[in-house]
Amino acid sequence: MDDALPLIFLFLMGLAVLIYVVLDGYDLGVGILLSGADDAQKDRMVASIGPFWDANETWLVLGVGILLIAFPKAHGVILTSLYLPVALMLVGLILRGVAFDFRVKAHAKYKAAWNRAFLGGSLLATWAQGYMIGDYILGFEPGWIAFGFAAFIGCCLIAGYALLGAAWLILKTEEGLHAKAVRWAHRALWMTGAGVAAVSIATPLVSQRIFDKWFSLPELFWTAPVPIAAAALWLWTERTLARMQRGDAAAHWKPFAGAAGLFVLSFLGLAYSMFPYLVVDRLDIWQAASSPEALAVILIGVGITLPAILVYTVYSYKVFWGRAEDLHYD
Repeated sequence: MDDALPLIFLFLMGLAVLIYVVLDGYDLGVGILLSGADDAQKDRMVASIGPFWDANETWLVLGVGILLIAFPKAHGVILTSLYLPVALMLVGLILRGVAFDFRVKAHAKYKAAWNRAFLGGSLLATWAQGYMIGDYILGFEPGWIAFGFAAFIGCCLIAGYALLGAAWLILKTEEGLHAKAVRWAHRALWMTGAGVAAVSIATPLVSQRIFDKWFSLPELFWTAPVPIAAAALWLWTERTLARMQRGDAAAHWKPFAGAAGLFVLSFLGLAYSMFPYLVVDRLDIWQAASSPEALAVILIGVGITLPAILVYTVYSYKVFWGRAEDLHYD
């Protein structure tokens, strides 16, 4: 049981991070897309995420909290290596949080500035998250090549979140904004695919251990379906968006399902590559974990907190489901 506890916490942490990426990814993506909309459309876009965006960030807090209390050694190594991009992410999240409220209350002449702040905060937070992913994959290696790769992954994540955001708007809006969202999603899908491909190529090259996990026999027969499924899902999503651009009938949930599926498959592939290490080939989950006694106590708290967040999330989406309406603070 003692050896199983780190595995349980690794699963819970991974689940929290994955849910965060998909849920907060789409509302960050909506913020990124603001620059392509007129004033009325900006209001409707912000209204579409109004009931959800703040709660979506709870999953980030849960994931980082589990890392801190369950894997303190890894928390120290990872957060120390990523100190600057983490600070930039927090600045971006704070900026968009302030802008979200102030843009509604501000006088008309200041509203455009707060819209730009919301856009800038969304871009900064997203790029910082992508940079962290790229740096983490390379094992925090120094040098300009590593920096360039991490910066590129940051740009690709901007496209990925824009894809999620556009797919969300396809679900939540109608007419002119809906048509724009289809075009946005179609363009963002290509850059997202480039990012997934870059991560897929770079990860096995970082470590011989990871390379062998993916390309040795008989492991290859078990791992090959992941990239094949990702490529098939990308193609299905591209075809769906192309049909929607032509005006053909298509279920509005399909682009979001395709985008979310790409993130899920990418996450599973990355998790498989890294396991059982939290820092590539340096620190595994058993070396990084807290004592079994501490994990047993912490598990009780997580067992209460996680279901509560899940129930609240499901309930909020059920209550506020449907097409977005104008956001008011009356």
